[in-house]
Amino acid sequence: MGRVEGKVAFVTGAARGQGRSHAVRLAEEGADIIAVDICAQLETVPYPLGTAEELAQTVKEVEALDRRIVAVEADVRDADALRRVVDDGVAELGRLDIVCANAGICTIQAWDEVTPAVWQDTLDTNLTGVWNSMVVAVPHLIAAGGGSIIATSSTAGIKGLPFLAPYVAAKHGVVGIAKSLANELAKHRIRVNTVHPTGVDTPMGAGLGGLEALLTREPALGPIFMNTFPVEIVDPRDISNAVLFLASDEARYVTGLEFTVDAGNTIR
Repeated sequence: MGRVEGKVAFVTGAARGQGRSHAVRLAEEGADIIAVDICAQLETVPYPLGTAEELAQTVKEVEALDRRIVAVEADVRDADALRRVVDDGVAELGRLDIVCANAGICTIQAWDEVTPAVWQDTLDTNLTGVWNSMVVAVPHLIAAGGGSIIATSSTAGIKGLPFLAPYVAAKHGVVGIAKSLANELAKHRIRVNTVHPTGVDTPMGAGLGGLEALLTREPALGPIFMNTFPVEIVDPRDISNAVLFLASDEARYVTGLEFTVDAGNTIR
């Protein structure tokens, strides 16, 4: 028996990176998957976002594990679209037990280079998108008798990383949402936790540029980004293993937790 055998997980940002890794890791342990990704580009994002082809690859990898998957192109900023995806997915797969509110974007710039569009896109995706992902799923978790919600935050949700102000604002906000809902939903046996990675080896991490130049201008800020372990980035699967634990019954009394998988970044 897998650690989440017979459960169904809703994963956002599932076309690649951490989202695909979470979907595959949960499928390895017995879960069926409802997967969404925007599969479109935002003008404010400096790196390519996930594509329909990449979402199709996630489907192939989950199905190769003999698990079922419903994959749909949808924008987490659109609550009505997400609700349709989740309702249809539950109708096909039978239930919902796990939510991985993972979809997110990131940009790097000094505070006075943050445009209104960058601010709005980041908060709409990384904060409102997480809220939308949770609230459309909660009725199904209640119907199932409980469940686990895991929101992807960041070391930027714990400390004030410079040159990432919109991202930091959103990721701190995710923690607040999770703790508030952890209190409200406990009576339904729904647990709500956040995961806080350091830099992860994903297309987002590889596509971000500009930090080195900014730190050259402000070298005193460089140590804020350093990990305690002698590694610069971790693998998506490292984060997925934390997600799996929080999704499983092994964590049945874990709620409101800020789970760091950060190579010691936040203790420096």
